[in-house]
Amino acid sequence: MPAPPISLPASGVDWTALHNFAVLRGQLRVSFTPRCNIACWFCHNEGDVPPPLTRQDRSQQPRERQLDADSYLAVIGSLMVAGLKRVYFTGGEPLTSPIARPVLEGLAEPGLDASYTLITNGTRIRTHRSWLARTHLDKVKVSLHYFSDASLRAIAGTRIGIGTVLDGIEVARETFERVELNTLLQRENAHEVRQILDFALERRLPVQFIELVGTDFNEGRANSAVPADEIIAHLRTLTSDEHIEVAGVGQGRRVFRIDGIEIDVIHRDLGRHHVGQCGTCPVRARCVEGFWALRVDHGGGIQPCLLRDDLRADVNDLIADPARLAQTVAGHVAAFTEGTL
Repeated sequence: MPAPPISLPASGVDWTALHNFAVLRGQLRVSFTPRCNIACWFCHNEGDVPPPLTRQDRSQQPRERQLDADSYLAVIGSLMVAGLKRVYFTGGEPLTSPIARPVLEGLAEPGLDASYTLITNGTRIRTHRSWLARTHLDKVKVSLHYFSDASLRAIAGTRIGIGTVLDGIEVARETFERVELNTLLQRENAHEVRQILDFALERRLPVQFIELVGTDFNEGRANSAVPADEIIAHLRTLTSDEHIEVAGVGQGRRVFRIDGIEIDVIHRDLGRHHVGQCGTCPVRARCVEGFWALRVDHGGGIQPCLLRDDLRADVNDLIADPARLAQTVAGHVAAFTEGTL
């Protein structure tokens, strides 16, 4: 069942930072699980221990799950009432979690100014198609970082074939009105990036090309990162319709339109949005994202920065009081914005 409506008291709480973040289209990223059926080497796992590291060292395990479906719905409902309207469901692979179905089926209608997006590797869309079609999801975003069995194996360490991923994309297209792709630029797929672009354009699917976000977990293969310069140059041979968007959260992006299809390039040269806490941050030198998302994890934490789990707020004790939960998150975001966490 959807979480019941709540009202938020205005007195004694500084909502400014949270409301500004929402107005600037900041994301609420909700992770159902840190587990995944593949293991992409670059995975940041929304700040938890990623699957490749657990495969290599079984002593390194992600957090234990604390939230049940009703708890997820309470957190999502309270933060949407507080103003966050762009909700993204992630993992790990969200469709590997038994929590995914009851949460997605239990979501309230998002309303005109809100949206729900599922981010997935595509391998389980066909399996879950029947119930996914009944949810209020507005969009499915499929990660397509590979375009052959060889590159899929090199990037994700799996024997799953590329046909399964491509089939998932086709099923998503048949099921949902809006489907998009995203591709992380790296040495392992550099020879396939144009094929991925052609695949997207042939199916009139928007696609986003992304430069690597370095974390402690993937620094061992940091030399696999490649800049976006080559794909940008290629896109400029296909269209003159290009502009830059800097939303006020996260990174700037170059937006190209080819026959009405939007192609985004998240490009570090365009800068990123930093806030007060970033001023003295010890990892700022390698931060390419800035502040663009609040991350809810299955352990009951809410984190404003991917690289700083020491800034994670535990909200498990607040689940039963959605209004107080929203106030606490608003205060946490205000402190993060001011640099006083």
